Amino acid sequence: MDAQNTDQTCAAIVGINWGDEGKGRMVDLVTQDYDVVVRYQGGGNAGHTVINDFGTFALHLLPSGIFRPSVVNILGNGVALDAEKLLAEIDAVTAQGVDISPSRLRISERASLLLPWHRQLDGLEEARLSAKAYGSTKQGIAPFYSDKFQKKTVMAGELRNPEKLREHLQALLEWKNLTLSRVYGADPVSMDDLWAWIERYALQLVPYVDNTGAFLADAHAHGAKILFEAQLGALRDIDFGIYPYTTSSNTIAAYAPIGAGIPSAHVDRVIGVVKAYSTCVGAGPFVCEWFGDKADALREAGGEYGATTHRPRRVGPIDIVATRYGVQVQGATEIALTKLDVLSEMEEIPVCLRYEVDGEETDDFPFPTALEDAKPVQITLPGWKEDISGAREWDELPQAARDYVEFVEDHIGCHIKYVSVGAQRDAVIVR
Repeated sequence: MDAQNTDQTCAAIVGINWGDEGKGRMVDLVTQDYDVVVRYQGGGNAGHTVINDFGTFALHLLPSGIFRPSVVNILGNGVALDAEKLLAEIDAVTAQGVDISPSRLRISERASLLLPWHRQLDGLEEARLSAKAYGSTKQGIAPFYSDKFQKKTVMAGELRNPEKLREHLQALLEWKNLTLSRVYGADPVSMDDLWAWIERYALQLVPYVDNTGAFLADAHAHGAKILFEAQLGALRDIDFGIYPYTTSSNTIAAYAPIGAGIPSAHVDRVIGVVKAYSTCVGAGPFVCEWFGDKADALREAGGEYGATTHRPRRVGPIDIVATRYGVQVQGATEIALTKLDVLSEMEEIPVCLRYEVDGEETDDFPFPTALEDAKPVQITLPGWKEDISGAREWDELPQAARDYVEFVEDHIGCHIKYVSVGAQRDAVIVR
């Protein structure tokens, strides 16, 4: 980090669709070329599955660069800091031989804590909504971000002064108990129980808490290569997704420098991750969705179960309309297409090419309320019917597989640089 050069030093790996695209495995792969990896939004409500020499992991909060010894990993100010879940994750990963010392994992002092009442309120509201629920993972994300924008959260830096922290929590507790007891009829939270949770979990994170904004600014000024890691995908973005069936933060690359803690940085490279077919966890419109035996077969072939919830993912063919929209929203400069190998047993490969809305076909992604009645317009492409998991070069793929990749590339308007043919770190073709 000696050269004063900030050109082409910041990249983001983001989801193009509904999440679950395979971002973690791409971060794990690409971080060999980066010095710092930063999670910039979200919390413990979604997982990134990573398979490498250390084992198989479902990361929820830890940045996926944690497996590269030379990489500094940061949880930025935009993250919902779930101390309980993070400590459990640190223990699980450390048990597999991974070093997670404070020099390798740093938490922004400006990141706010997700407190026990956030998870409680999430569950209470989903129960109140009943059949109209948003499909929350009940990890407290919506109540957390609501409180943050009401300026009623505790920042990680406050953990350094327990006496003042307790005073702050007492004031928040009085306010929060009004909602718990008078809105939902739930039992109020006691200060003793809340403080016991703080001591058991949150205070254990103090060694990791740092002025990460200053660290990132210095690293950037000296030419360090910084990778921003997103959670979920473009269609779950609070502003540009399928509202209200979204997460409660901005998942797009444009937000990365802000949520990471280095708002002056420019993202030069955006790697958008797209699965070779479509998957979705949670409620909301999913135009290309399959049902029945066809869906079950694809779900089992791809192992499509949520990394956090273990819920069966909704599945369907690749959705060109939604993917092209995601590419535009994310400002993707290149694409990583994952799980191409899962399609290898199909005689023909279905593609959702456009939508029918109000009796007319369209290539444009509709306003959220119009999605409920949109219908998929599908075509099929020839399958290849052979195992491609051993391919490591482009010309080792069968022609039909290459044709499929190039068809997707042409129709979403962005170069597919990476093609994943397996879960292992090296099971990727670089074009």
